[in-house]
Amino acid sequence: MLKSTFVLLFATMITNSFAQSNKDSLAIVNLLEKEAATWRIGDKKGHADCWAVRPYSRILISTTDARVIDLDPQIMLTPPDQLIGNGGKAILSNFKIGITGNSAWVSHNEESISKEGGSTFSYEVRLLEKVNGAWKLVGQSVHQYKK
Repeated sequence: MLKSTFVLLFATMITNSFAQSNKDSLAIVNLLEKEAATWRIGDKKGHADCWAVRPYSRILISTTDARVIDLDPQIMLTPPDQLIGNGGKAILSNFKIGITGNSAWVSHNEESISKEGGSTFSYEVRLLEKVNGAWKLVGQSVHQYKK
């Protein structure tokens, strides 16, 4: 009887943990898709809402011509008009998500399609924290590549 109770309790804990992890994973993917869309349509408020800039936040971008850009994370909260709202769309895929408590990391692929139809490709690593119950980006590393 005690063994059956223990097995049932353990199974319930695992199931609840897995369900929460799936819920968080879905919320994170939705946030990343929102962040990509708001950048392209020029929704500064919506884009800023995806981010929580911290003293340790960092955005690193490696380009296809071997440059590295260390972008000020504040740009995600108040981007200059010439950087945001240039149209197009992003296709995010191949998500790999790790969640520990209120912190998460995600790696994924992105195809960024300009309004003219040209594509650029990147591997991205995103760092997130849960703030007041909502996932927010706190940093990212973007590695562009040619296909």
